[in-house]
Amino acid sequence: MDGAPHFVKPDAVDWAAPWFGPWREGGERIALASAQGVALHDALNREPQPAVRFVAATELPAGMAYERFIFDTGQCPTREGLHDFFNGLAWLRFPLAKGRLNEIQAAQIAAQGIAGERGPVRDAATLFDENGALLDAPPPVWEALLAHDWPRLFITLRPLWKNTRLLVFGHALLEKLVSPRKGLTAHVWSAQAAIESIADADRWLAAQLSPQALAAKPFTALPLLGVPGWWPENEDPAFYDDARIFRQRKGS
Repeated sequence: MDGAPHFVKPDAVDWAAPWFGPWREGGERIALASAQGVALHDALNREPQPAVRFVAATELPAGMAYERFIFDTGQCPTREGLHDFFNGLAWLRFPLAKGRLNEIQAAQIAAQGIAGERGPVRDAATLFDENGALLDAPPPVWEALLAHDWPRLFITLRPLWKNTRLLVFGHALLEKLVSPRKGLTAHVWSAQAAIESIADADRWLAAQLSPQALAAKPFTALPLLGVPGWWPENEDPAFYDDARIFRQRKGS
């Protein structure tokens, strides 16, 4: 490595992919600026800033918890590259939910410190922040998902998926979806008809987030490339025969 910044490449993100559609607004503009050599935190700061100001990662003092620094200063340390690119987009599009997650993390750190294990609340907050998604779906779809009844979910109930809305929230998951693979799984929270728009989803999610809700881990696993319309290969029912990906619920 020559030590040069790892800027987001102009063709890194396929904005036509269904999982990136909701993030295209602003995302393309920021990615282009980054590809042209603008520091990622500066490119993000060109957008409206309802929640945080983005700063270089070097602004984070040694030994200080990342989440506590954001909470105390209103500044988000940002590295070059896709991971923090998507994290920045999430702060721009979900300021209320990201702010609430940060508030919960900071409170847990204040109470328990950062030594040892994170604890169930911080674990769940981190998991959803990195790998979460929201699903607005008819009840039969959600029931089949909870049961891990994959043939019913993706084949029998396939016509109902036209009445669903799935929104990937986690920035680490968005980064992984740049190079999609069959095993990618989201931790999905039932949004209960709350995501007609990003703003609606942000308000709904922020209202749901609490230490108690997170400790209960109110999400379930969904293999994303199994979603009808999200991957051409899943038009063949045999796609769902892969038991390594479409696993039965434990104890069933």
